[in-house]
Amino acid sequence: MPNTDILPENIVSKTAVAKTMRAIVLPEANEDIRLENIELSVPQCSDNELLIKVEYVGLNPLDAQYAKSGFCHWQYPHVLGLDAVGIVVDAPKGLYPNIGARVMWHASMGDHGVLSEYAKVPNYAVSVVPDNVKPEQAATLPCAGMTALISLDKLQITEGDTLLVEAGAGAVGQIAIQFAKLRGADVFTTAAKCNHKLVKALGADVVFDYKDKKLCQKIRRELGPQGFDAVLDSIGGDTTVRNIELMRFCGRIACLKSLPNFEDELLFRKAPNISIVSLAGAWLANSLCAQQRMSFMSNLLLESLEKGDLAVPEVSLIDFNAEDISAALNKQLAGGFTGKQIVKLTTMINR
Repeated sequence: MPNTDILPENIVSKTAVAKTMRAIVLPEANEDIRLENIELSVPQCSDNELLIKVEYVGLNPLDAQYAKSGFCHWQYPHVLGLDAVGIVVDAPKGLYPNIGARVMWHASMGDHGVLSEYAKVPNYAVSVVPDNVKPEQAATLPCAGMTALISLDKLQITEGDTLLVEAGAGAVGQIAIQFAKLRGADVFTTAAKCNHKLVKALGADVVFDYKDKKLCQKIRRELGPQGFDAVLDSIGGDTTVRNIELMRFCGRIACLKSLPNFEDELLFRKAPNISIVSLAGAWLANSLCAQQRMSFMSNLLLESLEKGDLAVPEVSLIDFNAEDISAALNKQLAGGFTGKQIVKLTTMINR
C-alpha cells in the first residue's frame, strides 16, 4: 500500500478535489475523429465507487474505430478512453483500495471514458499498481493484455499446441506471444518484415511476412499437413476464412473482430470451434463476475510485468489535448504501429 503521507495534499484530501475538470470529448461520431477540449463536472461516486485522479490513458484501436462510427450506448458529447492508471483521491471509509493507492483499470464502453482529469470506477474492477512498475507501462496493459489472456483461455492453449497469432507486432499480439510461450505452445505469427526481430525476441518460433503472396503455401510447408491447433485472429474478414482453412479439423479460433459470412462447405469440412472475445461485454452484460475476473487478469499482468516475465510494447507519450489525441487515434487506424500510445495527463506523483 502506498505511503499517503508523502503525497501532495491535493491528492489525498477529499476536500481539495476540484468541482470541474478538463476532458477530451467526441462531440459526435465523425470520420476525421475531431475531438474537443471542454470542462465537465467531476463525477459523483456511489457507495462502492472510487474517485481517481487520472495520470495516464492508453489509446486503443477500438477508441479510434468507434470515434468514427459511434456506439449505440453513447450520448454526446462523449468522453473517450478505456484504459487508465491514476491515484485514488476519494473512497468510502473501509473500501479497498483507499485514498493514495495507484490503480489500473479498463473502463466500461457503455459509459463515459477516462480521457478526463478525474474518473470514477467500482472498487472491484481496479488493480493496485506495484510501486516498482512505471504507471505509463501499466497503462499499456488493460485492453491489450486482458484481450490476449481471454483469447488464450478460450483457445485452451496448453503445452505442445501449435498457435497462430495474427499481427504479432501489435499490442495484443506481443502479449499473447509471451503468455502462449509460458504455456508451452509452439507460436507462429505474422508481422511486417521490419518487425520480425521484435516478435522473435518475444518468443515467436516462426514468423511470416503478412504481405507475402505465398503466405499460405509457406505456412503449410513449415507446419505440415495437420494445420494449426488454434488461431488468435485479430484481423477479421477474409483473413478469418483463410485462418480456418489453415486449422486442423475441429481446431479453435478466437476472433477479435466481427465474423464474416462463411461457406457451409468450409464449416462442414473444418468444424471449427469459434470464440468471440469481447472485454466490453463484461460491462454491457452487467456481469459482476466478469468484471471481477478482469481485475484478476489485471493483477496477473501487473505481477508478470513486476517480475520481469512480461515485456510491454514501447510507450509513446501523447499530450492531453484534443488535437494531439485526434492525430494519435488516426495513427492507430493507419496500420504499422507497433508501440502503445499513452496520453499523459499529469506530472509523475512522487510516492
